[in-house]
Amino acid sequence: MAKAPVLTPQSEDFPRWYQDLINKAELADNGPVRGTMVIRPYGYGLWERMQQEMDARIKDAGAQNAYFPLFIPQSYLTREAEHVEGFAPELAVVTHGGGKELEEPVVVRPTSETIINDYFSKWIQSYRDLPLLINQWANVVRWEMRPRVFLRTTEFLWQEGHTAHATYEDARDYAAYIHKEVYADFMVNVLGIDVVLGRKTPRERFAGAINTLTLEGMMGDGKALQMGTSHELGTNFSKAFNTTYLSKDGRQELAWQTSWGSSTRMVGGLIMSHGDDNGLRVPPRLAAVQVVVMAIKGDEAVAKVREIGDRLKAAGLRVQVDDRTDTPFGRRAVDWELKGVPVRIEIGPRDLEAGTAMLARRIPGGKEPVRLDALAELLPAILEEDQAQLLRESRERRESRTTEVRTIDEAAEAAVAGGWARIPWSTLGQEGEARLAEQAVSVRCLVAEDGSVPEADDAPGTVAIVARAY
Repeated sequence: MAKAPVLTPQSEDFPRWYQDLINKAELADNGPVRGTMVIRPYGYGLWERMQQEMDARIKDAGAQNAYFPLFIPQSYLTREAEHVEGFAPELAVVTHGGGKELEEPVVVRPTSETIINDYFSKWIQSYRDLPLLINQWANVVRWEMRPRVFLRTTEFLWQEGHTAHATYEDARDYAAYIHKEVYADFMVNVLGIDVVLGRKTPRERFAGAINTLTLEGMMGDGKALQMGTSHELGTNFSKAFNTTYLSKDGRQELAWQTSWGSSTRMVGGLIMSHGDDNGLRVPPRLAAVQVVVMAIKGDEAVAKVREIGDRLKAAGLRVQVDDRTDTPFGRRAVDWELKGVPVRIEIGPRDLEAGTAMLARRIPGGKEPVRLDALAELLPAILEEDQAQLLRESRERRESRTTEVRTIDEAAEAAVAGGWARIPWSTLGQEGEARLAEQAVSVRCLVAEDGSVPEADDAPGTVAIVARAY
């Protein structure tokens, strides 16, 4: 009788595979309140590595970290009409505290444009205070009707950047810099996901923004996932909160603003982009554990794996030693495969006699014997090869499952079939976009014919990327 697979095969039921993997790889559990999640240590380790890589890039962009309150007076959100309208269905509102009804209800932070602008209006006095570049690592709450762990949860973790500038051009350029040099650089070169950079249509734009830049990744089932966004806010919030500055000419001017964010949704994107029927595959540059050194059995093997672990750590690799010989080796190997650790070094008594170890590569698969004294030299190149393979697979999947179409019906057909469509925006337009929405198909972004980001929605040659999405 055939042994039941550890995970539901992707081809059989992709959503069930996703949930199985989260459970079996010990990434997260559902929280006690519908739509919340408990991120387990291995899953949180992935998020911590994402934080570290992103935080370094954000600081290189000149932004500084700060923290603002979780509770926001409800009246703040009403000051910018489009903003409150866009977020109203998702708000969690607190009406009682300390056993008493509050004089004014407070909203649990869905995003921080309003409260940060309240303080920007106090901190910004003159052009010398600009640009003001702030980032916050925090949790937010948006009441989710169709929750899915990491992808859509009522509470999630993220970073949100908020900046104020003296001119439209400066704000525009900074939003574009974050989009490309922070987000895209991280997602392509660390996550190994071949994201498409584009601008959102007015229908999909962030509430209160004049332009939204997005990064869209194709998941293993052909659906799209919005991985991050960078918004030009114009002067909409500055007008609402009187965020002004004294210019060099002695005039009071409104500040031009941006906001931008990426969240724990990226963990879901990582799973669905790189996972296979055996579990997760973690890009080596991201992995909290790049190499696990495993003792198969025997006291001598235990001593040797600890020695090798120390040697590889000294070589700059992120290593974990698995010397739990009281647990069957096969079970441990399956667990590490589920977790997607890029490389396993397996050592038993016979390996010690031969001065070798068995090197198992998670990303391309396969095993081969290697000399123990060669590991520190071989592994960095192997990890880089595997990093490149994940990005190559991501790009090849997107290219092979994207179809050039000329009609709205063809665009819908391609999306429903499990791929993306490219259609001229002049052909689709807002009416066509509304027709697609009736079939649960959306315009993920607008791109120029050459793949760059168009400067305007109606720029000549603009193409719409159409897909079903998470």
